[in-house]
Amino acid sequence: MGFAAALLALGVPPASAQSQPIKSPQDAQCRNEARDHVFTAPNPRGLSPYGLGAELYHACMRRLGAEPGRPSRR
Repeated sequence: MGFAAALLALGVPPASAQSQPIKSPQDAQCRNEARDHVFTAPNPRGLSPYGLGAELYHACMRRLGAEPGRPSRR
């Protein structure tokens, strides 16, 4: 139980969150890109590896046109 609590405290997601089915070739490409760069990409905001990986993934999906861009905040 201590190990599980330590993983949750560190912000490491459970394995079930990582096993979502791949939905498209772009999805697979962006997952691989995020996985490959999560420990080498700049992280000025100090995000957890999971949070940084999510940002890398969504930026890749937007770049490939598979995800709509962020709406402007007015």
